[in-house]
Amino acid sequence: MKVSKEFKIGVVVISAISILVWGVSFLKGINLFSPKYELYAVYPRIENLITANPLLVNGYKIGQVSEIKLINHRGKQQVLVKFNLNEDIKIPVGTIARAESSDLLGSKAVELIFSDRTEYVKSGDTLSAESEQSLKESFNKQIAPIQAKAEKLIGGMDSVMSVINAILNTKTRKNIDESFEGVKRAILSLEQTAYKVDDLIGSERTKISSVMSNLNQITSNLSKNSQRIDNIIANVNTISDSLAKAQIKEAIASADKSMKELSVMLAKINEGQGTLGKLAKNDSLYTNLNKSTADLDKLLKDLRINPERYIHFSVFGRKYPKPKD
Repeated sequence: MKVSKEFKIGVVVISAISILVWGVSFLKGINLFSPKYELYAVYPRIENLITANPLLVNGYKIGQVSEIKLINHRGKQQVLVKFNLNEDIKIPVGTIARAESSDLLGSKAVELIFSDRTEYVKSGDTLSAESEQSLKESFNKQIAPIQAKAEKLIGGMDSVMSVINAILNTKTRKNIDESFEGVKRAILSLEQTAYKVDDLIGSERTKISSVMSNLNQITSNLSKNSQRIDNIIANVNTISDSLAKAQIKEAIASADKSMKELSVMLAKINEGQGTLGKLAKNDSLYTNLNKSTADLDKLLKDLRINPERYIHFSVFGRKYPKPKD
């Protein structure tokens, strides 16, 4: 049987139309060759959620968004989203269809959050809807405290700058310039001092070397005589131990006793008791001694003037007459 050309053209056209319808349906999220299992969810608002966005369970695609339309639900304008499921999977009642971002570019997907119930939804049921915060809302929510702090900081900086402008007047700037000039002069003075020290070290290098050599010799001698130094220290320790063991306490007690007795004796002398006290306090002895000294002086003068009164002698048997009183 010969197939006509018209029949072939018709078959090709019908096939092309079928492929076109299938492709359009696939792009809309409708798979004509999969089991038809439909679910719905009502959102107060959606952003960037379009048809053919995936429906996921734990990141695994089980379907896609097939239709989105605006409806009046409970007196409010809300968005009805229709899902076509390609997998024959049991979804518990109370499952949440959460619209969330699938990448950083803002693409959306719907993630099913299963409940713990044992009853399952049927085709055509409506799931609980939940929207994740958009990237813009999340960013604004996170950036709002930072923005407030930044505004407060900028206000504080404005106040600080106002204070700085008020402080840094012409006189203050002049003082600051003078201060920096003084610091500069101080640095130059330090630099000149450093140069002088370098010159001094260069001129006195020989003496410094000699001093360092002497120091080395001293340290060397100390190192060589360390044993003697240890012996001297040991002897000093021995002497200090001997002094510590000596009866210093008894000697101090005896000296203290003697001082007390001396103090008592001096007190008695001061009061005129005893021979020394009478000598110290009674002036009769001084008076008698003074009188005796005066009489002795008169006697010696008279003896010098009139020796014949007291000495009788003769030369060649001659006797001098006795002087008259």
